[in-house]
Amino acid sequence: MAKGDSLGEFEQMVLLAVARLRAEGYGVTLRQEIAERTGRDVSIGSVYATLDRLESKGLLTSRDSDPEPVRGGRARRLFRIEAAGMRALEESRRMMEALWDGVDFPDEVRGT
Repeated sequence: MAKGDSLGEFEQMVLLAVARLRAEGYGVTLRQEIAERTGRDVSIGSVYATLDRLESKGLLTSRDSDPEPVRGGRARRLFRIEAAGMRALEESRRMMEALWDGVDFPDEVRGT
């Protein structure tokens, strides 16, 4: 990954949520997935801003679903991770694992 191309923590969370939900993830379900898995209550606005940024980077794509089969039903914008997104996640994971390798906190830092 080139300098400046690494994923931020929230970008990783959003991409992982998209990957988990396959091609069925949209803003609300992605927000719920992140909240359930991390315990973090994130705003829908931050989710959509991040989705837009990741799409502009070519890491995911979106498409509009068919409208919901109810009167006034709306289409949803569904997201799908792309190969570049998977590679970016794998690279982020590799970098973090390399940093964690060999880290052993002394007892006084752990508070034990």
